[in-house]
Amino acid sequence: MTTIIETTGLTKRYRGVTAVNDVSVALSGPGIHGLLGRNGAGKTTLMQLISGQEFATSGEVRVFGESPVENAGVLRRTCFIKESQVYPDGFKGKHVLKTGPWFFEHWNEELAQQLVADFRVPVNRVIKKMSRGQRSALGAVIGIASRAELTLLDEPYAGLDAVARRLFYDHLLADYTEHPRTILLSTHLIDEAAALLERVLVIDAGAIVIDEDADTLRGTATTLAGRATDVDAFASGREVLDRSRLGGLATVTVTGLTDADLAAAAAAGLELSPVSLQQLIVRRTGAPIEIEEAS
Repeated sequence: MTTIIETTGLTKRYRGVTAVNDVSVALSGPGIHGLLGRNGAGKTTLMQLISGQEFATSGEVRVFGESPVENAGVLRRTCFIKESQVYPDGFKGKHVLKTGPWFFEHWNEELAQQLVADFRVPVNRVIKKMSRGQRSALGAVIGIASRAELTLLDEPYAGLDAVARRLFYDHLLADYTEHPRTILLSTHLIDEAAALLERVLVIDAGAIVIDEDADTLRGTATTLAGRATDVDAFASGREVLDRSRLGGLATVTVTGLTDADLAAAAAAGLELSPVSLQQLIVRRTGAPIEIEEAS
């Protein structure tokens, strides 16, 4: 697999605030990767550095092996869609879509029109008069139809209802399957997007605190429930991420269990259940990610 994004010691400071702190990661493609974290954790800033929209304070970022800053060759191969996307005054949705082929060499007009219909984007309406969800839908259309080799999607479905979000996931995965590329998706709705993700990056206070294959990460923890004495005995000496107790019953989330450990837990009468990606990240980071309510 080819390395698409590589950062080394990447740092961005704003007037004494460190938004991105010594980030060193390498993402290969094709693949759909998740950039997860709390509001203000540094997700948008990191994407802006990767897309050449911000200058690093220190460190280095390379995209397709080159610096993305003022690099037309890299930017032609990159699509960055963010929640706070700004469009020229007076632009209607159809004007934005018309520029697609100008910026993205793999732009697919037929797909764009299909997505417009499916998301019910009012392309004849001035963008400033669109609802938040309609603007997000327009961004989703561009992000998918661009078929850019590197697609950065920063909370692309903010304001979309549950039906529209499902459309987004389905269309993104279907088109990625036919036209593989590297997609970096930031989101608060971790469990909704979990099935899409091959790699998980979690950023907290500007630093990458988790960088793992999604399947490997999912299998690192198990929740065990049962009588408190049995649970405590089994958990003794193990790495416990979370523990709760109610009367004589207890629940623990434990990492690093082998198949033999799981069999022993079941034999001891404990109830075993998998830990969702969202729960695991919350427990691994020690601080809750601010999850948006799924409508």
